[in-house]
Amino acid sequence: MESDPTDSPAQGQGTGTAPGSVPVSLPVSPPAAGHLATVVEKGSFSTASCGCGWSAPARRSRDKARKDAAQHTAQQAEDQAG
Repeated sequence: MESDPTDSPAQGQGTGTAPGSVPVSLPVSPPAAGHLATVVEKGSFSTASCGCGWSAPARRSRDKARKDAAQHTAQQAEDQAG
């Protein structure tokens, strides 16, 4: 049986995905300069992360993960403006 290429670490995916699940990356809000927060779903969990290296804890609630990402992006925009 062939392995699914979406589960390959070489594709930038972690090795902890549940069988049959495909990580999904969702842009959350317009980026502040240099900040693009996304939400990645792996199995039952969603994790918000940003291109700057920031990441939130894994959440079972997609809505909470999206809020984490939105808060990070808003905070970065506020810091840059002020």
